[in-house]
Parts: sequence; structure tokens; C-alpha cells
Amino acid sequence: MDDTSDNKPLRNDFSDLNADMLHAVMELVSDGIWDWNANTGFVYRNPGWYEMLGYPRHSLENSVFTWESLIHPDDYLRVMTVFDDYICQRASHYQVEYRCRMEDGSYLWVEDRGYVIARNPDGAVARMVGAHRDIHLRKSSFEQLEQRNQSLEALVAERTRELSRVNQRLQAQLDENRSLAERDTLTHIANRYRLDNVLLEACDRAERFQKILALVAMDIDDFKPINDRYGHAVGDQTLIRVVRAIEACVRPGDLLARWGGDEFVVVLPDSSLADARALAERIRQRVTQVPAIGGFKVTLSLGVVQRRSGETPAALMARADQALYRSKAAGKDVVSE
Repeated sequence: MDDTSDNKPLRNDFSDLNADMLHAVMELVSDGIWDWNANTGFVYRNPGWYEMLGYPRHSLENSVFTWESLIHPDDYLRVMTVFDDYICQRASHYQVEYRCRMEDGSYLWVEDRGYVIARNPDGAVARMVGAHRDIHLRKSSFEQLEQRNQSLEALVAERTRELSRVNQRLQAQLDENRSLAERDTLTHIANRYRLDNVLLEACDRAERFQKILALVAMDIDDFKPINDRYGHAVGDQTLIRVVRAIEACVRPGDLLARWGGDEFVVVLPDSSLADARALAERIRQRVTQVPAIGGFKVTLSLGVVQRRSGETPAALMARADQALYRSKAAGKDVVSE
């Protein structure tokens, strides 16, 4: 199929009636067909797509994040590179093979092909359709040929079970090691390493899918005198109390991380500057309820920013830091943009 309509803007009369007709046709097709409206973020997937992966029909969220979450972690970066090259017009077509997670937790090899059928005046994708095709049999043909040898079936089955047990133990150990490497040892929230990785992924996703992203940066006002007067043990307990107060305010999809010392950051996907300010104000008020340490009343200064198009994680963090210091200059215990 020639992507000749790649540069045509999406017509106003193409949205409702034509989309309904397209989805009605897609309901009758057995292959896994998808239709992405990039302007709204809505993704339609036909029943064949759900049946191929073993999920109940229309049981998953109609967004690109559903697709992202099903891609095998080892295939993710390769798939996103091919996808970005196509939608940014660095490649003439989109076609890639990768593994998708099925409802039972196993992975199915699929071939994914797609075509941009309309773009916005600024060149960004407006509408894209495509199909997933089951190629698992072809990919696993070598393993299936081996299994035809009946005299080795019992041995293969036992070795497979043993490897599975070993892999489970190794995976559990890897998961534990990864958790330790990405967690702050004192407060048990995400550490700077985890923050850097999540922020990079969040910025990439926001840029790719034209999503908003916000940050809240904060630190404890006059924290050093607490350590100097009462000792680091009391200072550590203060940090833990503050973190628990912040955790009570953030959403499940947000990331709270220790930036360093008494500084913290909350990454807010799909959130505007107004959302970030509202959250920051809730956090500020909640922390004022933390019991006083001797003569010190615990407060926070906070800075909020919303990511700009094309902005790097480093630049976004720098602006959040500047907003935080404006709060310090304004007298502390305030929220600044």
C-alpha cells in the first residue's frame, strides 16, 4: 500500500461518519487491525486484535499506552525507533516484527504494519491505521521441528521446566537487585538513578505522542539547622515523615523521587502546569501538619513547571530548580512557577 496521503491534512468530515464506517468494516476482519487518532489519543482495535492476543473484546484502554505496555521489553527500543523514523518521515514505511504480551502472560510474535493517512498542518501525525499479524509459527519453527522428535519430547519438557525454574529464580533476583538499585535506602522512594531514567522516558513519550508533562521540585526549608542541632538521626526521621506526607498526595501514576539531600521531585505524566500547582499546594499544606522538631516547624518550598515542546529532561529539571529557588527567594513555604 503506497502511503501517498502522508502529507494530507485530516478533513473535518473524516472523523465521525467515516471513522464509524471504518470501524464497522474492521469488526468483520479477522486480523488485528488498529486505528490511531493522534489528535485525540484514541486508538480503536478490532475484535480480531483482541482474539489474537487472548484478551476479551475491547477490554483494554483505547490509547497508545496499551500498545506500549504489551511490547516485550527487549523489543521496545527497536520498535520505537522504527515507529519514530516513520511518523517523522525519516522512513518511507512502517513495518516491524516484535513480541506482544498475551492475556496469559506469554509472548506472541507479530508483524506490525501501519500507514499515516493524514497529517496536521504542522506535519504531525493526525491519523494512522495498521495491522498486527500473527507470525509466531514462523518464528518458532525451529523449536517446533525439534519437538517432532518423539524420543526427545520427555527430555525437552523436563529441561524446559528446569530452565523455567532457573529463570524464575534469576528473574526474582534481578528484580530484587533492580529494586535496590533504583530505591533510596533511607526513604524507600525512587532515587536519582530511577528519576533520571523515568524522566527521560516520560519526555520521550510526551514528545512522541504530543502529551503534556509537568514536574514539581521541592526541598525542606532550613533543613541544615535540624541536623546541626538535633543530629542526623533526627534529620533522617524528618525526611521520612516528609516523604510519607508527600506520598499521601501523589497519584498512583506519578513518580516521587529523592533528588538529593532534602530535595525531592514528582514527575506528573499527562499533567498541566495548573495540575502541578494544585498538587504542589496540597503537598505544601500537608507537610505543615508534620510535627515540629523542637523549635523548628517543617515547611517546604516548591517549584512547578510544564514541559515545553522539544525540551530535554536536563532543561526541564533546570527550570524546575529555578522555580524552586524563586520560592526560596519569596520567603519559603510557597509554590512558584
